[in-house]
Amino acid sequence: MLYTLIVIVHVFICFLMIGAILLQSGKGAEIGASFGGSSQTVFGSRGPANFLSKLTVTVAAVFMVTSLTLAILAKQQNFASTVIDLNKKSDPAAPAPPAQPQTESGSSGSATSTGQ
Repeated sequence: MLYTLIVIVHVFICFLMIGAILLQSGKGAEIGASFGGSSQTVFGSRGPANFLSKLTVTVAAVFMVTSLTLAILAKQQNFASTVIDLNKKSDPAAPAPPAQPQTESGSSGSATSTGQ
């Protein structure tokens, strides 16, 4: 349950970080300058850059924390990845079946003794 919740948060943070990084513009690159116009900024002077920079740092920190948490939780979990691993885990824990007394078989003609 906890592992699944952290995976969901981690994926959401991944998309949020991708969006925050793609929305940032490089130094000196302005939207107006790319179309050949004057170098007026669309969002104002460094206003969104500060917000997007802080958002990116915050999201990156949460991303690293969730990555570390998922790594620790994955190491603690012991789960089988194949059917063979599942059979190996269930064999030692399974109790041995009780011994069945052998019955006489009419086709072989020999009786087996159980020591009684």
